[in-house]
Amino acid sequence: MANVNILLPAMGEGVIEATIIKWLVTEGSVVREDDPLVEVATDKVDSEIPAPADGKLVQVIAREGSVVKVGEVIAVMEYTVSVSADQPEKVDKEVERIRETISGIKKEKEEVETLSHDLKSRTPSGRFLSPLVRSIAAREKISYSDLDKISGTGMDGRITKDDILDYMESLRKEEKERQDSALKKELLPKESKREDKRDSQDEIIEMDRVRKLIAEHMVLSKKTSPHVTSFIDADVTKLAGWRNSVKEKFFATEGYKLTLTPFFIDAAARALSEFPMINISVDGNNIIRKKNINIGMAVALPAGNLIVPVIKNADEKNLNGLARSVSDLAHRARNNKLKPEEITGGTFTITNFGSFDNLAGTPIINQPQVAILGTGAVRKIPAVIETPEGDVIAIRNVMILSLSYDHRVIDGALAGKFLKKIKEILENYLPDIVLP
Repeated sequence: MANVNILLPAMGEGVIEATIIKWLVTEGSVVREDDPLVEVATDKVDSEIPAPADGKLVQVIAREGSVVKVGEVIAVMEYTVSVSADQPEKVDKEVERIRETISGIKKEKEEVETLSHDLKSRTPSGRFLSPLVRSIAAREKISYSDLDKISGTGMDGRITKDDILDYMESLRKEEKERQDSALKKELLPKESKREDKRDSQDEIIEMDRVRKLIAEHMVLSKKTSPHVTSFIDADVTKLAGWRNSVKEKFFATEGYKLTLTPFFIDAAARALSEFPMINISVDGNNIIRKKNINIGMAVALPAGNLIVPVIKNADEKNLNGLARSVSDLAHRARNNKLKPEEITGGTFTITNFGSFDNLAGTPIINQPQVAILGTGAVRKIPAVIETPEGDVIAIRNVMILSLSYDHRVIDGALAGKFLKKIKEILENYLPDIVLP
């Protein structure tokens, strides 16, 4: 028999300490090699430290809730190792197993960090999620709203790996019960089924994968941001007239239509340059001001869903470049040919209600952004025009702009100034488009 100190292993680059979350065995317990001994947590990953060999846990040094440095003793084990001629070889094998254990923990950490890298560290209600829990949720496609339903058994109610695994098991049981119930219903006498059919003629349509993701994203946005929407109208008579005068020549030259969307994106990009505190995101109590202006545009898909391709560095493109990007992204979006990097990284979004002749709307913010612009239909209406000779009524092309914004970080004054700036740009638009 030999007593050996169990040390807190290295948990990855930059990690110097860990918190003892839960001892999985008690003092005096006999364990087998690779049995989990203790659950620890760092700021990057939760892990279980296994027994490196057969033996007995003699003493627990680091108690639950304590913070331990890498390399410090957390427990003492009595190894079941007989003294013999091949003792050095056995010790070498134990050392190798310990190294493999540490290597396995590092590999698990890297996998966890990869899965959890782009995921939020807190649920909509503010509960902290460790990278391990986030990685499991991502792998099992558990939404953040569902994570909020889980009762945490960790410190301060934190969700542990066991909690999320128990939740997944309960979901599997519920699904099995649902399937069993459906099977029993299928086995009912035909007459019973005919009566059930007569009682309800409603059609049940299960959401497809994209619709489920959209639903979760919209609910998360409403839970995350207190939405406020402001409206303003814009007289785009000059802009609409100029576009109508060149659209046929543009199509003949470029091979695609010149829509109003590039003008809206250009106006938004210019306004964001002037009001950079709209081009931000929120991380806890921190505001992150984005260096680049990447504008997403909502595109309706043939199946009825939406996707938001992103025009990167929109402020650096002229109208020709924006029109080309809009046409290309919209076409490939409808044909499911977008690349992953073309639907990520947006800092601001535009959705066009006017494409369906809608006057206005109150769009939901595309998280983690803080604002979204809605553009309504351009209509000819009678309007009062101020002239040196007095007010006159004229037929003008007018549209309604709506801005939904996160009231945690954007006040009405800033939103109003930003929306007014977009109006001024559109009403006094000077096209820089080049036609042969």
